Amino acid sequence: MDIERAGGRGANQLRPIDCFRDVLSRAHGSASCSQGETRVLAAVFGPKAGTKKNENPEKACIEVIWKPKTGQIGKTEKELEMILKRTLQNICLLSVHPNTTTSIIVQVVHDDGSLLPCAIHATCAALVDAGIPLKSLAVSLCCCLTESGQILLDPSKLEEQKMKAFVCLVFPSSVNSVLPEESTPATTKSTEQEIITSLTHGVMTVDDYFHCVEQGRAAVAPLSNILKKKMRSQSAGKSSKAA
Repeated sequence: MDIERAGGRGANQLRPIDCFRDVLSRAHGSASCSQGETRVLAAVFGPKAGTKKNENPEKACIEVIWKPKTGQIGKTEKELEMILKRTLQNICLLSVHPNTTTSIIVQVVHDDGSLLPCAIHATCAALVDAGIPLKSLAVSLCCCLTESGQILLDPSKLEEQKMKAFVCLVFPSSVNSVLPEESTPATTKSTEQEIITSLTHGVMTVDDYFHCVEQGRAAVAPLSNILKKKMRSQSAGKSSKAA
């Protein structure tokens, strides 16, 4: 039996997404991203000279600090920091600014489900705003699995709590059409068929997982286009304002 979603949303229908760059005056780059009622702020500081302890000085170091809406940082926040850091290490050109550290602060404003994808989109927009060289953008979404085996995309918090399992998928997306052509690495290619990051909670079969991946791949191209369109329009606005 199909599950009825709030607002009559279809199983593959994403909530409204918005993204704004340059929202904080004292950061080198910043962005605010919302997916439904979920909202995240991201701020980028750097690159600054020197790397953190145990990091390779021949490459740039990425530091992620996750700040929950309320309370102290716990095990969940530390896990999200690690996942986000590994994702960013896959999309940033770490050889461009060796022996430097770029710090990203992620502030959760409100969590109504699909928090990690929202944070990834906000962080990517902030990195673009800061001019950090990227191999690709990261486009992410969550897929939930119901007890009956139905897959729902972009779950709300209530849906996440009721689901049997869910997986968060991160795909690469070209930075072309977002950054100026001269800022885009000419030798780097990415495909939205690849997976940068995959995080699973709950119990699902291998077949269930690949069904989620299939649904995610079908949704990632239009999602990527929406996000790039919003970032591109803001780039044009900033350019005309500067002129």
